Amino acid sequence: YRKIDFRRNQKDISGRIVTIEYDPNRNTYICLIHYGNGEKRYILHPRGAIIGDTIVSGTEVPISMGNALPL
Repeated sequence: YRKIDFRRNQKDISGRIVTIEYDPNRNTYICLIHYGNGEKRYILHPRGAIIGDTIVSGTEVPISMGNALPL
């Protein structure tokens, strides 16, 4: 069982998609993110994202595939 980071609280720290894996417990794909501060977390795989893509979470990040912004 893999813990998924639904909160995405690594604010303004870019992360790189390292692996894309199938998670049979959720019947979906997840991806492992390596953040710039050395932390590693799993997130749900954004459709269309590939290994090597960079994602960011925060309030002032651009709207693009995989980035997380508050509502």
